[in-house]
Amino acid sequence: MARYRDRHEDLVSYKTLRRVVGVLGVALPIVVAVWGFALCSCGRVQPSISDYYALRTRDAFVGILFTIAWFLFTYRGYELIDDVAGNFACAFALAVALFPNSGTPAERTVHFAAAIALFLTLAFFSLFLFTKSEGAPTNRKRMRNTVYRACGVAILLCIAAIGLSYTVLSPAVFDALHPVFWLETLALWAFGLSWFVKGETILKDIH
Repeated sequence: MARYRDRHEDLVSYKTLRRVVGVLGVALPIVVAVWGFALCSCGRVQPSISDYYALRTRDAFVGILFTIAWFLFTYRGYELIDDVAGNFACAFALAVALFPNSGTPAERTVHFAAAIALFLTLAFFSLFLFTKSEGAPTNRKRMRNTVYRACGVAILLCIAAIGLSYTVLSPAVFDALHPVFWLETLALWAFGLSWFVKGETILKDIH
């Protein structure tokens, strides 16, 4: 009985961890944007989420990224690849937080490279790791896999759209629309949704 209780508590803690990661991913753009509005007394968002580092919102930006990084570092899945992916995602998240896009050319290079690598790793989680299962998948598991794949594809499309926006949009339109901020937000929300589902907040198996 004690062994069963310990295993049950471990499962609950892992589900809670995944839910927390989901909440943080969804909350990051909201927190920095709302705080940014309060600081600059304006109704416009910054060009990107990373640009909030230049405001007092850097505290929330860095703090949330560090927390996400720590949770990703502690993540354990079915196989070694899950642990490795979590460790890489942790390192990329820390690099995004520690090397601002407003710093030196070297810092900006590290920041943008780490940001791209982080989003790609998060997409990898959704597309290839979360879709694994022990034994035959249940109907709910197949539904969850559909959500995971949709989230992974959404993250990849957002990354591609960010790159495309720099080449397709004119400077005036780019500055007016701030597409990078909105696309980063959508990618983070897709990431957050996939972790909500992984934490069995929604689409939980019916026993």
